[in-house]
Amino acid sequence: MILPFSAFANHVTLAVRLTPNGGRDAIDGIEHDADGKAHVKARVTAVPEKGKANKALIALLAKALGVAKSSVSLVSGDTARKKILRIDAEPEDVIRKLNDLLGL
Repeated sequence: MILPFSAFANHVTLAVRLTPNGGRDAIDGIEHDADGKAHVKARVTAVPEKGKANKALIALLAKALGVAKSSVSLVSGDTARKKILRIDAEPEDVIRKLNDLLGL
């Protein structure tokens, strides 16, 4: 199974497909694109202007993973639907929480 995250020595990267104006803030599981790459499906109520949706995504993930918002940063995909996030926390803990969150 291809997973949407990768662990490194002191952080985890996470591939996300964000739906702004999604009606609610939620993480909706894992999805695979046409290339077979996995990403977490997330939706936020915020609009995609002036970084509001990105900030809402960071807040949603930080709360779901039990880490500080300052520990979650956007690596790429500032204006795209598909984004790569970096979570600066103990990789083992983050992966365990992601597995629980995503039902893996």
